[in-house]
Amino acid sequence: EFGAIAAANALSDIYAMGGKPLFAINLVAFPDELNMDYLREILRGGAEKVAEAGAVIAGGHSVSDKEPKYGLAVTGIVDPKNMTLKGDCKPGDLLVLTKSLGTGVITTALKQQVAAEKHVAPAITSMMKLNRSAAQAAKKSKVTSLTDITGFGLLGHAHEMAHLSQVNLKIHLKDLPWLPGATEYGAKNTFPGGMYNNLDYFSQWVTFNGVSQMMQRMLWSPETSGGLLAAVNPKELSVFTKELPEAKLIGEILPGDGHIEVLAKSQ
Repeated sequence: EFGAIAAANALSDIYAMGGKPLFAINLVAFPDELNMDYLREILRGGAEKVAEAGAVIAGGHSVSDKEPKYGLAVTGIVDPKNMTLKGDCKPGDLLVLTKSLGTGVITTALKQQVAAEKHVAPAITSMMKLNRSAAQAAKKSKVTSLTDITGFGLLGHAHEMAHLSQVNLKIHLKDLPWLPGATEYGAKNTFPGGMYNNLDYFSQWVTFNGVSQMMQRMLWSPETSGGLLAAVNPKELSVFTKELPEAKLIGEILPGDGHIEVLAKSQ
């Protein structure tokens, strides 16, 4: 599972650009004293997920280290004329999110040994899911802008879209999808350290209206192998949701200068 999650996460950037993955190389750090069967399973999981994406493992690099680490460097192709960029949002577009949020708090709860299996299993399933079908929905609906949601959390990556497009985003808290148990662990303060980094850097561009501090932190929390955030022309929304029924409409794009407003209630 760990290898498959890492591979799905690494492939997200290719899908967010509208590209096709071709091959990947493994990047491994592993302790000499740890059972090599663990490493074999990690590599197997990564290879299977890369194969599912229609790509191949073309080699890799490994080093001896005290702490296990695994990732992949992915190479793909994209037509420059059809590349999907972060900075092409248009006022009037709608914001659509393709996966539920909350992997960061759930995996942190797992590390702290306070997570329930009924919450861990759906999070793992979500993280292992490729963004390929979401990218296909984006292509069919001719989205204007696209990014994947990973380490900067929902608001960090949303800010990149707003800043590069020079527009404002309005996000409705009530419409955001959450993985089972995510808000429960947030209430117990099981946030990854990256949440505080995201808050410190990106908060200058974000305004909250009626949103509790706990839910603000949920939105700053890093995500692992999260979904895609898409700017969709309203006329194309039905095409997107027909192709990907689990996608959620979470907000809209307004004229502006790169700021985000998160509303607890619709306005």
